[in-house]
Amino acid sequence: MNGGEAGSSRDPFQLDRLAEELVTRELLHPHSIDDEDSDHDLPVFVPLSHSNPYLTANVFDIEQFLLSRSHTSLQDLRSELRDYLATLKEELVKLINDDYEAFISLSTDLRGEGVRLNKLKAPLGGLRTQIELSKAELQVIQDAIKQKLEKRAILREEKALLHLLLKISESVTRLEGLLLITSPSNDVSEPTNDSSVPLHSQDVNDDKTRGNQAKHLHRIAAEYTQLLYHASKARADKCVFVDEVQWRIDRIQSTLSSDLDHHFSATLIAFTESTKLLEVDKAKLLADLTECLRTYDMLGLWGDAEDVIRRDVVRRFVRKTVHAGALAAPHSPLIPHTPLNPTAPAFLSLVSSIPRTPYTPFTAFPLKGSSLPHAYNLDKSMSPFYHLLEQSDEPLAKLYCQILRFIERDLCRIMDIADKVAVKSFSAARPGTPQMSSFNIDSDEKGFNIMANVVWDEFGRAIMDELGGVIFSAGKPDAFRKNHEITQAFVRSLEFLAPSVHSVECMRAHSVYSAFERRWQLPVYFQMRWKEIVIKLEDSLSSTRVEPTSGKGNAPFVTAQASAIWMAVTACWSAENYIPDLSYRFWRLTLQLLSRYKTWLEQNLAGMEKAPAAVATQTSDVPPRSSTPVTNEGSSADGAPLDDALLRQYAAAISDIKAIRTCMLTLWREQISVMLPEPSDGAPDDLIESEEVLQRSLSSLMAMTPSMSSHIISILTKRCCDALLPVRSIPSQFRATSNKRMPTEPSHFVSSILRAVKVFFGIGTSNGAGTSLKDDFLPSASAEVFENVCQRYVHYVTAMKKTEESLRRLKRGRKPTFSLFGSSTAGADDEAKDEERIRTQMILDVEAFGKDAESLGVKPDSSESYRVLSALVQAVDAEAS
Repeated sequence: MNGGEAGSSRDPFQLDRLAEELVTRELLHPHSIDDEDSDHDLPVFVPLSHSNPYLTANVFDIEQFLLSRSHTSLQDLRSELRDYLATLKEELVKLINDDYEAFISLSTDLRGEGVRLNKLKAPLGGLRTQIELSKAELQVIQDAIKQKLEKRAILREEKALLHLLLKISESVTRLEGLLLITSPSNDVSEPTNDSSVPLHSQDVNDDKTRGNQAKHLHRIAAEYTQLLYHASKARADKCVFVDEVQWRIDRIQSTLSSDLDHHFSATLIAFTESTKLLEVDKAKLLADLTECLRTYDMLGLWGDAEDVIRRDVVRRFVRKTVHAGALAAPHSPLIPHTPLNPTAPAFLSLVSSIPRTPYTPFTAFPLKGSSLPHAYNLDKSMSPFYHLLEQSDEPLAKLYCQILRFIERDLCRIMDIADKVAVKSFSAARPGTPQMSSFNIDSDEKGFNIMANVVWDEFGRAIMDELGGVIFSAGKPDAFRKNHEITQAFVRSLEFLAPSVHSVECMRAHSVYSAFERRWQLPVYFQMRWKEIVIKLEDSLSSTRVEPTSGKGNAPFVTAQASAIWMAVTACWSAENYIPDLSYRFWRLTLQLLSRYKTWLEQNLAGMEKAPAAVATQTSDVPPRSSTPVTNEGSSADGAPLDDALLRQYAAAISDIKAIRTCMLTLWREQISVMLPEPSDGAPDDLIESEEVLQRSLSSLMAMTPSMSSHIISILTKRCCDALLPVRSIPSQFRATSNKRMPTEPSHFVSSILRAVKVFFGIGTSNGAGTSLKDDFLPSASAEVFENVCQRYVHYVTAMKKTEESLRRLKRGRKPTFSLFGSSTAGADDEAKDEERIRTQMILDVEAFGKDAESLGVKPDSSESYRVLSALVQAVDAEAS
């Protein structure tokens, strides 16, 4: 205890204990430090200076400073700190000595400056008083000027308001005069019942009011628009005068709208119903229609113009054409307006210069991009969909053709003019133009939308109401598909007539279009087609045997079931069944059909897959590849019919699977990939995903072929090994025969060893079970069977060698006996000659066996088992010599 206290007093920081712990830790973990850090560098002595970060820090950290000087002992650190303190003191003294003279001179220079400062301070009080008096006088003058300016601003605003009211009054009076409205009484606050006389009630032959009515109404509309702008500004200032004359403004609006509707209606009827017009008259009517549409657009009365077109042009044609008995009534041709000569050079140049509205088959209409002008004077044969309708003999197609000809003749020019007017007006961007509540303008629908609100609204409703029971009947799938195809061609042709992409967008967003699309009961149609396809397929798959058919109607398939699967798949994408809107449903059904075929094969091949295993355990003497064969002489002929059936069925299944894969990839490349809708922007590439799904489905189906191939090879190997059995009787055959000649030809059984492979692949025969697999399966199957047979051959030769060795040792162990007819050397010579003939025969057989394999495309030299067999035969021959 005393020793511990003494030790602690000698070493208060326990440095000795820390050093011992450091040594112990390094001994226990000699390799804990990386190789690049294992070498300890010697500490570098850095003297204390003003640049030391620990001394110049805002807060001096003693612990960090001591750790930075851990390589220095406490005595040395104390000496360093004392030396650094002495250096600081020297620098401080030097700094004071350098600046001492400047401090002394500063105090001397400031003597007498106080009196001078007092003299300068004396006049400052008076100056401050004078400045404050001047500032007060200036503030009074500034306030007076501000009051006068405010009064002038008020007067100026009142004057501007008076001028505005005068403009409103003059504008109202001028508009009433232009519209031939009777001037009101002196009391303008009360409207009179008989004060307005509509312009259209005047004499239509009055040249002063009807000479150039369209331009006259356009000028009135421009004046009326200014009146509305001035009235809105006056109303913002809460002017009572505007409220008092509001009834006159409303009367002007109603009169202007009535006159405009009347003139637009008269011009429209004259343009659409007159079939014999001169070019001058036609140009004038087009100019009047353009002016009227510009006026409607200026006033924001787009709905009124559409109502006039609907009432005077479209509705009358709809009532006359689209009715319950329209499909049974004869269709009279429309008399076109004076057409352009389609062979004229001007027409051809117009055709080549005007872009058409694009259409992608089986997908939605591309709705992005700028508006596309419509060539209203082009021949309708430019539309492929209209061409399909024209070639059809269906009454519905003829009705649609009549509707399209009417729209092209009477409405295309009007829609084109309206679209150009709307584009031009909105590109001008008239800011600040108010829209009065009297116009009833829907802010969400600005601009003309004749295609959606007039054409499609009227024809779509009429088709649904009058012909819906015939067109949308899904109970007759053939008629339903035909009606759907014809109607979709009609809709696409109608979109082809649209003046711009925006018109197509509006038409597809219209409520009537959505209701029209919902009337097609496409899920019901698909269920009926699904039932037809599946029932016919299940009848073919009711058979539980994979039997090849002899007829050629199933080509390129071998079995009737695979042919039925392919017919079901092609039925999904045939023109008689396919509807673009059901593309993904048919695609899903296609994948289900492939899965159904795989399930059918698994169910019907399950029992057959167990058969080769049973045969192998009972009758087969074919060992696994690269293993020592086990002799089994109990091969029975009872399994031959079963093996033949298995070979036919497995070969048929493999051939059909490969044929289905090839046909499906071709169908995908040529039809399905084109028929599936294109992926939308921002969405994943659906076509790539669909192709990957198809590849996975086909790969799952192809995964069944290796197992069936192994079964085929197993059966062929067993049959070839059975044909190899006579090789074991070669020694006894040569010893028993009296003919002691040296053999020059191979044994008779050699040519029949690989006969099972040739028969299976139809080599030398007309109908082999695997003839259809010859190109793809023959090289690999022949090589594997040849390898297995070589292994069995090696087994037989090895067994024969062991038997011969045993006989030779037995004969050598016998004692020689006396013979009256000769010595025992004669019998030994005969035995040697027999062995020589046996070995020669074996060599000939092995060589003939290799040549026979070469006829199947096998390279014997590349077979390890064949090289072992050849070496084994040659080795036997060397021992004999």
